Amino acid sequence: MATQLDLADSRGIADIGWLVSRHTFSFGDYHNPNRMGFGLLRVLNDDVVAPAKGFGTHPHRDMEIISIPLAGSLRHQDNMGNSHVIKAGEVQVMSAGTGITHSEFNHSDNMDVNFLQIWVLPKEKCISPRYDQRELDTSAMSNHFHLIVTPLDDETKDVIKINQDAYFSMAEVDAGQIVNYEKYQDNNGVYFFVIDGNINIGTQALTKRDGMGITDTDTLELTANEKSKVLCMEVPMRSKSSQN
Repeated sequence: MATQLDLADSRGIADIGWLVSRHTFSFGDYHNPNRMGFGLLRVLNDDVVAPAKGFGTHPHRDMEIISIPLAGSLRHQDNMGNSHVIKAGEVQVMSAGTGITHSEFNHSDNMDVNFLQIWVLPKEKCISPRYDQRELDTSAMSNHFHLIVTPLDDETKDVIKINQDAYFSMAEVDAGQIVNYEKYQDNNGVYFFVIDGNINIGTQALTKRDGMGITDTDTLELTANEKSKVLCMEVPMRSKSSQN
């Protein structure tokens, strides 16, 4: 088993007043050649945005962008005509494809919004842009890794889809419980991110906002030392073109 350990206090940070963003991987002005992502998982930002502030209209292309609010809500608008509020307990995906412009603002005038912004490199470039958002089934996450994101061709129903052979799952694990994770595709790697709590994966202890990537093993065991919430991101380690 090969591992990549990214502890919370080692992350990059950008503080511009209305935005405090902590970067697990290189992003913006934070560049660490040893932190360029995990396989095709390229960005994992932990953003806190002040009330009524946010990101003005800006473009993206050929990227799968997943947003998961942890507290508060985001107001989204894009050039495809989508205008939505994404709340804690929901997940949003944009397949930027040939190009999309959008804005994201804190929907509240009096409380911060904290959300994870995650970028995954796409399986196919220049696809038509797509948007989707779904409410998470929190009851299905109890002491179990529940799928929340799957590939476009996956047949799992009521799950948000992305243009990549990637599988995102989330679990809320009670203290003392053991949860197993089994990979969906043999050549993928698995990246665990502790949203809250304190867990062990093997002998490695992980606490709030720590991340750990694992390759070369198909089944993994997680033990919660206290009530914990964990995001699991299973992604290809190489692009389709580089494997040919």
